[in-house]
Amino acid sequence: MRSAVSHIAIATTLLLAACGGADARVFGPSVDIIRGPAGDYPMVLGAPFQVDGVTYTPADTLNYDSVGYASQAEGEGISGAHRTLPLPSYVEVTSLETGRTILVRLTRRGPMTGNDVVSLAPGAWMQLGAGASDRVPVRVRRVNPPEAERALLRDGAQAPVRMDTPPGLLAALKRKLGLVVAPPVLPSTLPVAAAGALGSTPTALPSSMPIPQAKTAVKPRSAPRAKASAPVGAGHGLFVQAGAYSTRERAEKVARALGGTATSGGKVWRVRTGPHKDRGQADAALAKVRAAGYADARVVAAP
Repeated sequence: MRSAVSHIAIATTLLLAACGGADARVFGPSVDIIRGPAGDYPMVLGAPFQVDGVTYTPADTLNYDSVGYASQAEGEGISGAHRTLPLPSYVEVTSLETGRTILVRLTRRGPMTGNDVVSLAPGAWMQLGAGASDRVPVRVRRVNPPEAERALLRDGAQAPVRMDTPPGLLAALKRKLGLVVAPPVLPSTLPVAAAGALGSTPTALPSSMPIPQAKTAVKPRSAPRAKASAPVGAGHGLFVQAGAYSTRERAEKVARALGGTATSGGKVWRVRTGPHKDRGQADAALAKVRAAGYADARVVAAP
């Protein structure tokens, strides 16, 4: 009976926030309930409302992914305000200026003026690295994080920063928003004719001096070697890649949680489980990894 009363109280306060003023904070009946898993339920939508003459209808859009601008507003912890997504729900916010991505918990309706897609509490604004800017271009994507990260945000703490968005994807998102994307800077090469421009004049050889001719060494032919077949071991086969992370510490933490391994791949650390003997076994492992909260996991062949 107490649980039912608590849920009704949460739903009531969320509805008031959904229909109220500028970025009204969501208040709950008890700190313990908010900080526990029950603090994420029930999710409330609320009635349609208008901002500057535009009607917004809240909806439970699971694959929400949009670009726009973010502004800073009042709020506590790593929280934010959105006009249509359920309250509470979780989104990844990516700065299109730096590629930095953070996890944000949406707890209130807003912004209640202008056309910004999301407003962020000061703590989230600082974690995003927005600094003294009034507005920053962002990507907002709804996600389903694991309970450990949900608990951090419910307590007002920061979840680990995501891997930075690759430059190619960042450029595509900027173009989607209508921003001008500077062309990539290609490395310059020094032509032979420009050697004199550096202050050195080539010295001509005397006409009487014979110019040596380069001799091409003829290598004896050798019988082609047969390619050794690669043994099937820990580095070969089908793997489930849960993600790629910029730090080894973060990758190893995820690997331990999934029972996988963290391996270096250039500038990132990949977390994988496997190898799996066939596609069926790999697909089954993929389902388990995604159920653990890693929605972007995929099956890869290695090496």
